[in-house]
Amino acid sequence: MTDQPTDPPIDPPTDPPIEEEVLLARAYLMRVAEPPAGALGLLVAAQGPVRAAALVRAGRVSDTVAAETSARRGIADPAADLAAGAAAGLRLVVPEDADWPAWPLLALDTASARGQRWAGAPLGLWVRGSASLTELLDRAVAVVGARACTGYGEHVATEFGYGLAERGWTVVSGAAYGIDGAAHRGCLTAGGPTVAVLGCGADGAYPTGHAGLLARIAESGAVISEYPPGTPPGRHRFLVRNRLIAAFGAGTVVVEAGRRSGARNTAATAAALGRPVMATPGPITSAMSAGCHELIRTAEATLTASVAQVIEQVGRIGDELAEPPPSPRRETDGLGEQAVRVLDALAPRSGRSADEVSIGSGVPIDRVRALLPELELTGLVERRDDGWRLARTGTRTASGTDGGSGPETGPASGVGRAARTGARSAETSAGMAR
Repeated sequence: MTDQPTDPPIDPPTDPPIEEEVLLARAYLMRVAEPPAGALGLLVAAQGPVRAAALVRAGRVSDTVAAETSARRGIADPAADLAAGAAAGLRLVVPEDADWPAWPLLALDTASARGQRWAGAPLGLWVRGSASLTELLDRAVAVVGARACTGYGEHVATEFGYGLAERGWTVVSGAAYGIDGAAHRGCLTAGGPTVAVLGCGADGAYPTGHAGLLARIAESGAVISEYPPGTPPGRHRFLVRNRLIAAFGAGTVVVEAGRRSGARNTAATAAALGRPVMATPGPITSAMSAGCHELIRTAEATLTASVAQVIEQVGRIGDELAEPPPSPRRETDGLGEQAVRVLDALAPRSGRSADEVSIGSGVPIDRVRALLPELELTGLVERRDDGWRLARTGTRTASGTDGGSGPETGPASGVGRAARTGARSAETSAGMAR
């Protein structure tokens, strides 16, 4: 019996390469206009990138498009941009590419169609890093905040980045000093990918002190910009790029922010795009938390104190609900009202008779005589020669104090503790454990 001939192996289908003229056209259009360039975006949508580029270069466009493109239309060199990008390890991802993150960016198109001029989708994205954008952004959360953050804010951002990465979420941020950098580093420490969106060319390192961090981000994630290679940073460009950070994340978490800040701008953009906005609380005395507190107070953001609560906001409905935090148990839990009153009428160091307990608690004497032995069996009280007293091992009373009966005050009080411990309160405010 002879072997039957076998068919040659079939290579898996691959996406066809983007035509060079499309890449050249989009590279040209990205150079001639400052984002978001809404009028130019409409022209490209109507005519296609190749035809639109030809019309712009010839000056045969409407006044609104001309206002966005006329200053640079005669000096742009798309071939040089593509060469410079390749030399810097960048690739140009365009809407015609299978790796284009169409779903996250749909919110920008929708907002633009409603007349939001700031919301135009990018004409293309310069990317440093080989990871797939669609996979990176399939489950992504934006984490933003102040550059001049406190130790508390840095701790929370790092923990959020670490915890989100552990649970399979990509962290999107702006690679700035402070909260952005801490979130990126937390994600990388957990071995997860993270995405940095820049307000300058993706070939640059801004801030320069984060050159090493950006290189690490590109290894497993992506450094993204809609600005061509060599574009210098500018204040207006950072505000423009914030819309991409907000769009790429399924929700935005503001860790620390002043009353006026870029982080609050990103939060407002996320809300306008229909994305959940979350904010972490901080000490009420901290100016760096004032913006977060204002977002929470005005119901523009949901108070968020753990990674689980973040995922509950951005995850699939009903699938990733946060477990309620466990309530601390007290030895007096489960006691009836009269038993609590009897317990509060006792002292830890001096005995009292049943009659004295009845008078102090307002509970009838017969009921006091029945309750005291029951409380003795629970270990909360003990009988001594001088009468009934609180047991040494059962010193917590119904009102929540140790060995006393007054309201809770001092270091155990929430506001007092936050004001005194500052950055260390991150462990309680974040409510997380690796």
